[in-house]
Amino acid sequence: MTQSRKRINRAVYPGTFDPVTNGHLSLINRASSIFDELIVAVSKNSPKDALFSFEERFELMEKTVEKIGNRTRIRVIPLVGLTAELVKELKVNAIVRGLRAVSDFEYEFQMALMNRKLAREVETVYFMPALSWVYLSSSIVKEVALNGGDVKGLVPPAVRKALIEKYKQRNTL
Repeated sequence: MTQSRKRINRAVYPGTFDPVTNGHLSLINRASSIFDELIVAVSKNSPKDALFSFEERFELMEKTVEKIGNRTRIRVIPLVGLTAELVKELKVNAIVRGLRAVSDFEYEFQMALMNRKLAREVETVYFMPALSWVYLSSSIVKEVALNGGDVKGLVPPAVRKALIEKYKQRNTL
């Protein structure tokens, strides 16, 4: 009889996180309860027009995940380049992605197929956020904050504070 080795299940949750929302946290909490290690990869070179710099987004994510607790090992790293290359380098088993609505499906489906072509041994695992966060996106949060709405309860406290400061700066220019 051969001796089996314990397999460590590791996942990467990549994203721009501009800014991190309670919807992202919902996914991080759920994924961290399933995987032995969850690596949150904050994209440095995003094609999106980001409100927060990479350094600000990275710091906000670190502040956010440190409050989660250590049910699993969660770490935050920068993502430069392709997710498929990162997952091969880190030897992870899965890419974690979120699906809020049918409108997310087509893009996510294309990304999963491309990642499978580039990194065959890695699966993409989808999580739906808690029902209370299905409508929530970083874009909606930024629009609410830009127009003076309160984002309390939609984002972690550090992110709320950063949004208030960011839009104060922009309004004084």
